[in-house]
Amino acid sequence: MTDTEDLVRRNAEFADQRFAPDLRINPSGNMMIVGCVDPRVDPAQVLGVRHGEAAVIRNVGGRMTPATLRTMAMLGKVGQANADGRCPGTWNLVILHHTNCGMTDLAPFPELLAEYFEIPAAELGEKSVSDPRGSVRVDVGVILGVLHADDFLVSGLVYDVTTGRVETVVPETPLR
Repeated sequence: MTDTEDLVRRNAEFADQRFAPDLRINPSGNMMIVGCVDPRVDPAQVLGVRHGEAAVIRNVGGRMTPATLRTMAMLGKVGQANADGRCPGTWNLVILHHTNCGMTDLAPFPELLAEYFEIPAAELGEKSVSDPRGSVRVDVGVILGVLHADDFLVSGLVYDVTTGRVETVVPETPLR
């Protein structure tokens, strides 16, 4: 078990060797990644994202739920409040799902999933819960249906937990 003492020791190492006091609240890479909480799939590690380069939202399945959309809206307001620290240019929203996701283990619990997605249980089939390629397409579709910005791209990737490789399922698509 990793205990608090170990975490404090690791933090001291981080503070001494890798801490970057000049980072700003807005990501330097104009990137936001939505990924799963699965410890095998740390989006920054999997995609080689540097510290401060992206805002990363993690939830069960890396899904685009109403709660995720609310979080994104809040982050947008934080970004606006700190506009002087924003890098100019296009933003990249990356939706990262993965193989062998624990969300598939929740398929026998439609009431729980319906609550998570804030939809009637009868509509769960449309969420493609057991198929990472299908679910990433669904979630890109959700974003394309709600966000409208000229300076935003959205893409959908699937990480294979057995090979460590990422597959582009939905290439960068501009929002309109």
